[in-house]
Amino acid sequence: MIRHRIHRRLCLCLPLAAAILCAAAFAKEPVKVVNLVDSNGGSVGTAAIRPYKQGVRVHLNVKNLPPGVHAMHFHETASCTPPDFKSAGGHFNPTHAEHGLENPKGPHAGDMQNITVEANGTSHQSVVDDRVTLAPGMPNSLFANGGTSLVIHAQADDMMSQPAGNAGARIACGTITP
Repeated sequence: MIRHRIHRRLCLCLPLAAAILCAAAFAKEPVKVVNLVDSNGGSVGTAAIRPYKQGVRVHLNVKNLPPGVHAMHFHETASCTPPDFKSAGGHFNPTHAEHGLENPKGPHAGDMQNITVEANGTSHQSVVDDRVTLAPGMPNSLFANGGTSLVIHAQADDMMSQPAGNAGARIACGTITP
């Protein structure tokens, strides 16, 4: 009888303990929230960056952007000086590859799929980049050399042209720092 009660308590407690450990591990997963601004310095929303498989997943929650397809890249410097955001530098490219997800000599670590902004100026989508990490001390870390930037461009990336896929002006930017 006592053995049965102990066994029953163990059977009830083990799944609960596993769930608590799982939740604790998930809660410690680093998430970097990036505040994005437009060329006037006004907020256009956020991007939550978290580890995902071999890279990161960027989840956008943006507003007040022009509708349509836009390029989005990680840039090499943690600086977003409006109005042109040129302070962000070029694409994050620690391997010195060529630009473009469809380029046989590419892509840059900071190259990502295009995003779509809805007719109402919002986007709530996720994009994965498996060539970067949030792990500190790695050459492909978004925190390398003091950090990087996330930039949204005026046009779509053609996934091939040098140096930035004919993506046009930089219309939103946010810094990624440790």
